[in-house]
Amino acid sequence: MDPLTDSPRVRSDSMSSSASQGSRSKMLLRQRLSQLLTCIEDMSSDDEASEEVSRTLDEAFQLCGRYIPTDAFRLHMVTWNVATAEPPEDVTSLLQLDVQPPTDLYVIGLQEVNATPVRFISDLLVEDSWSHVFMDTLAPRGFVKVTSVRMQGLLLLVFAKQIHLPYIRNIQTTYTRTGIFGYWGNKGGVTVRFSFYGHMVCFLNCHLAAHMNYALQRVDEFEHILEVQDFDIDDTPHIRDHKVVFWFGDLNFRIADHGLHFLRSSINSGRLNLLWDRDQLIMMKRKEPFLQEFEEGPLNFKPTYKFDRNSDTYDTSSPKTWFGFNGKKRKPAWTDRILWRIKPKTPPPEDDDERASTSTDDGQDEYPILVTQDKYTSDMSYGVSDHKPVIATFSLELRKCFDTPLVHISPVGVWSADQDALLNYTVQEDFMSSTWDWIGLYKVGFKSASDYETFVWVREDELPETNEVIQISVDKDEIPLLGGQYLLGYYSTNMQSILGFSAVFQILESKRAVMEGLVPEDINGLNK
Repeated sequence: MDPLTDSPRVRSDSMSSSASQGSRSKMLLRQRLSQLLTCIEDMSSDDEASEEVSRTLDEAFQLCGRYIPTDAFRLHMVTWNVATAEPPEDVTSLLQLDVQPPTDLYVIGLQEVNATPVRFISDLLVEDSWSHVFMDTLAPRGFVKVTSVRMQGLLLLVFAKQIHLPYIRNIQTTYTRTGIFGYWGNKGGVTVRFSFYGHMVCFLNCHLAAHMNYALQRVDEFEHILEVQDFDIDDTPHIRDHKVVFWFGDLNFRIADHGLHFLRSSINSGRLNLLWDRDQLIMMKRKEPFLQEFEEGPLNFKPTYKFDRNSDTYDTSSPKTWFGFNGKKRKPAWTDRILWRIKPKTPPPEDDDERASTSTDDGQDEYPILVTQDKYTSDMSYGVSDHKPVIATFSLELRKCFDTPLVHISPVGVWSADQDALLNYTVQEDFMSSTWDWIGLYKVGFKSASDYETFVWVREDELPETNEVIQISVDKDEIPLLGGQYLLGYYSTNMQSILGFSAVFQILESKRAVMEGLVPEDINGLNK
């Protein structure tokens, strides 16, 4: 039985930390309409009753106007300290690929990815093995790697359904070292931030200081990361400026005071709640106001550290002796966590003048975002590491700030490698375009923005005007000989994202391919 099945879902939104604004509005609307009916029943000819009816009607219509159509998106998050292990062959269970409703975004944070000097340098030249296994698994299902960031053993990957890519903008990444007084990257945090349909979201993957006695240092490291990381975006220069922040990773908080026997007895009997009060992160949240802004679902899964590899058994290693000092078995702990924070609503200004009456937070109220955690658990089936991976799924309910791609792009006529091809593109809304932007030709099922078959630069002599139709030629020698299903994508170097796709179209197998014996004769009516 899933321990989370009967647990209430954890919800929060950008206007409060309780129930959704829509539910409150409906309740208030019913109250106002009830008052209206009472007024009508008691209506008399006096002005006071008429004013009451008018005022109640106005409030009811205002509440009706707050019913904003929203869309729900499913976010699947994973954190896993992989302890330098190579990835397992099958990660489908970890990604829960067949879940309903289907996932829109995957965010995967890993710690202790193999970062020996030779391996780290090779991973800089080509994708690391963990990135490969996730891309190979997700690409056939229509997911594209949006971005990634790595700092030694810390790796953060973001994938999205292809349909969402034109609405994921202003992507930026950064990292902060906290190991050896900030000079070494074995500990610290790596961050990805972007705008998702106009909503600023941030993902911070951390690996904090280890060992039982360093809880305060872990808090200090996290606070340091929040303070020093910045972004080249005016309205969200720091992590806490984002509308939603997800903080996750091997945070290394332990279970204090309890002995090993009590810990294991509580875990084996399913009485996990006996351990919550002594969880260091929960204890620190009581003391640190900035930690109280972060929410976390109930810890209804077994502690995820430390296990014997390839087993579900907690650490049974023999005590080790180093220079005469005796070692000891690690106590189980919830070291691997996923939390989130909704940006607190800006309090109204104290001044009551006309200019201050329009709150600077009105824009956020008009475009709220509701975060609901649907699942928070671990996957015990993976044993390559001494940590078990932790999974959290969320529903993000939001009103899209925009739903039109910045660039419209389309192929012109028939495409094959027998002749040069043409494409048209149009900038539909002004943005920071550049002559370094390019248009990629992607095969259906591509893995990332750089996984193109070929590309062409946008017009280089001058920047485009809005709604101007621009035509670009593609050399026939750059077009795939064998043909297949393809699409075009406009990549912005300034925004670090694809701003628009064409519809999927067919590239025909070329006569050259038939002549060279690459395909059978008479395909698509082409004769040798």
